[in-house]
Amino acid sequence: MTWPRPVPLIGDGTAASERAADPTGWALPADDRAGLYRTIEARRDIRRYRPDPVPDEVLTRVLTAAHQAPSVGHSQPWRFVVVTDAGVRDTAAVLTDRERLRQAAQLEPDAAARLLDLQLAGVREAPLGVVVCCDRRTPAAGVLGRATFPDADLWSCAAAIQNLWLAARAEGLGLGWVTLFRPDELADLLGLPDGVVTLGWLCLGWPDERPPAPGLERAAWSRRQPLADVVLTDRWPAGDVAAPPSRLRAPGPAAVVGARDAADRLLTPPGSLGLLDRAVDRAVALGRGELTGGVLVLAAADHPVAARGVSAYPVSTTRDVVTAAVAGEALGATAARSAGLDVVVVDAGVVGPPVPGAVPARAAGERGDLVDAAALTPADTEQLVAAGRRLGAEHGAATGLVALGEVGVGNTTVAAALAAALLHVEPDLVTGLGAGVDAAMLDRKRAVVAAALGRAGSGLDPMRALGELGGPEFAVLAGVALGAAEAGAVVVVDGFATSVAALVAVGLEPAVQSSLVAGQRSRERGHEAVLHALGCEPLLDLRLRAGEGVGAVLAAGLLRQGLAMRRGTARVDR
Repeated sequence: MTWPRPVPLIGDGTAASERAADPTGWALPADDRAGLYRTIEARRDIRRYRPDPVPDEVLTRVLTAAHQAPSVGHSQPWRFVVVTDAGVRDTAAVLTDRERLRQAAQLEPDAAARLLDLQLAGVREAPLGVVVCCDRRTPAAGVLGRATFPDADLWSCAAAIQNLWLAARAEGLGLGWVTLFRPDELADLLGLPDGVVTLGWLCLGWPDERPPAPGLERAAWSRRQPLADVVLTDRWPAGDVAAPPSRLRAPGPAAVVGARDAADRLLTPPGSLGLLDRAVDRAVALGRGELTGGVLVLAAADHPVAARGVSAYPVSTTRDVVTAAVAGEALGATAARSAGLDVVVVDAGVVGPPVPGAVPARAAGERGDLVDAAALTPADTEQLVAAGRRLGAEHGAATGLVALGEVGVGNTTVAAALAAALLHVEPDLVTGLGAGVDAAMLDRKRAVVAAALGRAGSGLDPMRALGELGGPEFAVLAGVALGAAEAGAVVVVDGFATSVAALVAVGLEPAVQSSLVAGQRSRERGHEAVLHALGCEPLLDLRLRAGEGVGAVLAAGLLRQGLAMRRGTARVDR
């Protein structure tokens, strides 16, 4: 005879036999699981907000989710200070601005400028601020689990923030975690007692952006590592595991000073080669004291903006030049061959079928004309930069010298729009004649650039600007500069368009600047401003209009000659 199992009125009503029969029975329904994973994948750090209020019931739901986080010893050490007072918010914004400037002052000039260009907080814009505090006044020994890991209360509060973040994303709210505060200043602002600390300020509100990927990934600052690289089995492997990747670094002081010291031992007055000496010093600091080879990377694309009458040449000209370059008969390819450089031609988006013999790196999504729509989708922007980065790393490591060249009807208009956005200047200051433009066409170019900037808006980070206002060859060349710099190669830029691509690369990784040599100053109106922003003086000033990397190739030959002179010149004894 069997008896019915007593089922408790509270607690777990399942029996061991039930759980054994269906070990997966506690799983959520498939749709719920899919929604959870979508929410996790779509979580973003939001910086821009709409001013619309957040309904009380929505705020209560997301705070409830935060309050349901796990906590060590079920201590629930979190406290949520919801800030709606304009005065408190304004003071907090001043604190973040102040700290932003403090941090910028500790950086190298290029990195500082990049930091100041970024929007790192939405304290003023977001309708709500939520400051997550951790009440640490209970001794660690008095909380189960904290005696051995005293900071587990802080981890618990971080788990509450993650719960809040995911719930906000599911509700369509944006959340940004701001830590640009001196902790004591923020604590004083909120009147926190001793023993209660903050984990920063959470901006909460309806987002005024829809980021398709994390911001630092979009800015090419870093990429998410493959799962296999971060999952270990049983214990730390004997062969060690690579440290988390660091940002690109310029040559250290020892390398920079060492190059100058070596030049000081030559039997010639210091700086006798003038500007060329500086370029040679730069190559030597990179470990490239001898450059017997090199490569010209010639990236080509057409642009929808050409249909707005901004070029004196038909779109078919791009394909003609690229086809000739593949055959080794275009001006840039001929110049490279005469200088002993290899040529890599990249079809980044030439109208029509792929160009035979060119490396394919073409955008897959819709392309806009800058005025009505973005030049590239975010996915294409990232893909093209990544493709260029691989090319730059490969050829930079193999040759030590990478010259940048471009081909593309209408791309001086694109370069002007991108330069105006990156430099925060008026279109007239960077929009020039291009190749063969007359006064009426110049007026159209200026109007197009102004309209494009008006559509795209201001405050764009380099990656966003590249997608909104750039073009495929700009994205590829920015990636080439990044990859070549990572490989420790010298990167020689040509005219306006390639310099703007390099400016994007420096915006993404300031240390790229230490690898750059400006080949020439072109006749384009905006080129001088871009060179100033890069901090580079050009080796040549020949009023070239050729494009195709001709100026970069000529300068590369001059650089190699300067290195040879330094190697062959007599040394003094001290």
